[in-house]
Amino acid sequence: MPHLLFKGAGAEGIEPNILSIRIQPNEGISLKFCAKLPGTTMQIRLVEMEFLYGESFGAAPPTAYETLLLDCMLGDATLFNRADAVDLSWELVDPILERWKQDGQNGLFQYAAGSWGPQEADDFIERDGRQWRRL
Repeated sequence: MPHLLFKGAGAEGIEPNILSIRIQPNEGISLKFCAKLPGTTMQIRLVEMEFLYGESFGAAPPTAYETLLLDCMLGDATLFNRADAVDLSWELVDPILERWKQDGQNGLFQYAAGSWGPQEADDFIERDGRQWRRL
């Protein structure tokens, strides 16, 4: 399940803010942050806000392919790339593919399908004390 994650730095003893955007399946957005409780004392509590597309609207959203097929049948090209954009994309990607042909697997980190990614990704982000948020 792909997630985009933004974390705000929290003070000592206070949980960091977390905005998590779920793409597919179970599309939705979660926001976790600390808030001061009403009153004169300084008490902080974690607040969790959850939006689930399917629950909020009573039906699951269409899949990406359903949306594209319907747009195609209706003649709506909004979500489709124009030919000049596709050509430009290949102009950008072709040099990368050519370099990979030259260098082979050198510098590419392999990992098993279904895993959380290569160890090198963990090593990279942990250099400055960060870590990936596991779902």
